[in-house]
Amino acid sequence: MCGIAGFILRAGQRPDPAQLAQMNAALAHRGPDDSGIYCAGAVGLAQTRLSIIGLHDGHQPLLSADGQLALVANGEIYNYLELNAELRQLGRIPRTASDSETILNSYAQHGLQCLPQLRGMYAFALHDATAGRVILGRDRLGIKPLFYVRLPDRIAFASEIKALLPILPHQPQVAATALRQFLQHQFASGEDTLLAGIQRVLPGEALLIDADLNIKRHRYWSPLNIEPRQIGIDAAQAELNDLMTAVMREHVRSDVPFGLFLSGGVDSAILAAQLHAHSNERIKSFSVGYRGATRADELNEAARIAAHFGFNHHALELEFNQVFSRIPHSIWCADELMRDYASLPTSILAETAGASLKVVFSGEGGDEVFAGYRRYDPRFAERWLKTLLHSGSGGFRTRGQWAKQWTRQLFGAELNTVAAMERAPFIKAWRDTPTTWSDLQRRQYVDLVTALPDNLLVKTDRLLMGFGVEGRVPFLDHRLVEFGLALPDTLKIQQHHGKWLLKRWAEPQLPPGHLQQPKRGFHVPVGDWLRGEVAAEIGQRLLRNRGIREWFNLAAIPKLVAARQRGNGASRELFGLMQFAIWHRLFIEQQGLKPAVNENPIEWI
Repeated sequence: MCGIAGFILRAGQRPDPAQLAQMNAALAHRGPDDSGIYCAGAVGLAQTRLSIIGLHDGHQPLLSADGQLALVANGEIYNYLELNAELRQLGRIPRTASDSETILNSYAQHGLQCLPQLRGMYAFALHDATAGRVILGRDRLGIKPLFYVRLPDRIAFASEIKALLPILPHQPQVAATALRQFLQHQFASGEDTLLAGIQRVLPGEALLIDADLNIKRHRYWSPLNIEPRQIGIDAAQAELNDLMTAVMREHVRSDVPFGLFLSGGVDSAILAAQLHAHSNERIKSFSVGYRGATRADELNEAARIAAHFGFNHHALELEFNQVFSRIPHSIWCADELMRDYASLPTSILAETAGASLKVVFSGEGGDEVFAGYRRYDPRFAERWLKTLLHSGSGGFRTRGQWAKQWTRQLFGAELNTVAAMERAPFIKAWRDTPTTWSDLQRRQYVDLVTALPDNLLVKTDRLLMGFGVEGRVPFLDHRLVEFGLALPDTLKIQQHHGKWLLKRWAEPQLPPGHLQQPKRGFHVPVGDWLRGEVAAEIGQRLLRNRGIREWFNLAAIPKLVAARQRGNGASRELFGLMQFAIWHRLFIEQQGLKPAVNENPIEWI
C-alpha cells in the first residue's frame, strides 16, 4: 500500500522535482518505508511506499527494461503470481518480487487489455513514453482512491486530495452540490468532490491523458454487465465455497504479518473463520467498545469468536473523550467529508494495530454484496409511499438525513439553489440499471457505486492509511461481487432476514448461535457526548467560523444548540456543521495544517 502523485505538463514544459517532493510529503503517512520520484519529458511521477510484498526490491517508480514505461502504484495485485507465470511464458521476466511490477509487465504485453486480468485493489499512474500518454487506473470497486485536477498548464493526480493542494494556483473553492450531498446523505458521490475542479477517477475506469492534455475514458468493468442467474441453494453454496477459498488464498499473500478488525458481526466473524483456515500464524484481532454508553456494543461477541479460533485478541474499551478527540485528525485523514461516526473508533483501532502490523483484514462489502442491510427489504407500503413522495429511485435513498426544519433555517442561499441535485447520484445509478434486474439488485447496485466507494471505503482506506496500515476487504473481490449481485433474491433475503445464503454457508464454521445475533452495526455514542456544555461550546465556535458564516444562516445556530440540549434531536445536524467547520479550516483556510492524533475538536472549529 502506498501513496502516488504526479502530473503531465503541456508539451515543452519539464516537471519540477521540488513540486513532486512536496506532493510526496503530503502522502508520507501512506508510505513511511520508501519514496521515489521520476521525471521524463513532460511527466513527473512520485510515490511513497508501505512495503508489504517484495520488501527489499520493490522501490518505485518502476521502469520497464527499455525505459519506455514508468509506473507508480498503490495497493495489491493479488493474482500477481499467476499473471507472472503467464508473462514468463511470453518472455516478460519480472525483475523484482513486487506485485506492482505485474501491472507494468502486463501492460507492456497486453496494453489496456491487461486491466480485466488484474485482481486486487489498486490505483496507478503509468507513463507510456512511446505512446505519449499517461494512464490513470483504479480498481473495479474503488477500494483505492485516485483524484485528479485539470490546471492551465497540466493535469495533476494523487492518492489524496491534500497532495494536490500545494500545486493549485489559487485557494480552492467549495462545491455547493457536493456540500449539500454531504450534509443530507453523509457523503458526496460521483466524479465531483467537495473541492471544485478536483475529481475522482471512477471505480473500474482508466483515464488516458495525451500530450495535449486531452482525456479519454476507458471503462474496463461495470456491475451493470452482471446478468441475474437462476441457481439453487446447493449449487450456490458449493460455488460460494469455491469462490471464497480462491479469494482468501490470494488475499493472504503478504511478506508481513496481518490481523483482523473483529466487530463480532457476521462479516468479520466469517473472515475470522477464513483467516484461521488459510493462515498458519496466530492472528491478532482487534475490537472496540465504549465505557458509559447507553447502547450495547459487540465486545463480548468479538471475544467469543476470537477465543473460538485461538486469536491473540485485543479488546479496546474506550472513554467518550478518547473517541471524540479523534475528530480533527480523522477529518484530516479522510480529505473528503463523510459523516461516518465509525471513523473515530476506526482511527483508534488503526493506530493500535499499526503499532505491530502493516496489514489488517476488515469485513466491508459483505452487506452490499449479499444484501445484509435492512434498507434492501422495505415493506410494500413504505416503498410505495417513498416512491410517491420522492420519485426516481424506486423508494430507495429518498430523503435527506437532516430534519426539514433545520435545512429551512440553516442552509444559505447557495445551498438552496442546488437542492435539485441532492439525490442526483442515486437517481442516476437507479436509472442506469438493466430492466431485467429486480428492485433488490438495483438497491445493491446503487450502494455499490455511491455509498461504498465514496463513504465506506473512504473510511477503510484513509483512516487506516493515516497510520500506515493497509486494509484488505475480501468481500469486495470482484468475483464475489459478481456472484452476489447475480443471485436470485430468494437466496439473499428470506423472511426479512438478509445475507441468507452467506449465513447458511458460514454457519458450520462459527460457534453455535452466533449468526442468530441481531445486527447492531458499528455504533458510536455521538448523542451521549454532544449535549450540555459541549453543545454550547460548539455552537459558540461555529458562529465565528469562516466556512459556517459563508454557507449557513447564523441566526439559526443558537436554536439548533438549544434543541440539542433539550434532547430534541439535532445531533446529526450539529455534528455535521462541526465537521464542515474543521474541514474548511484544514483544506481551505490553512492548507498544510495537520492536527495531532488527539485534539480537543472544539478548538479546531
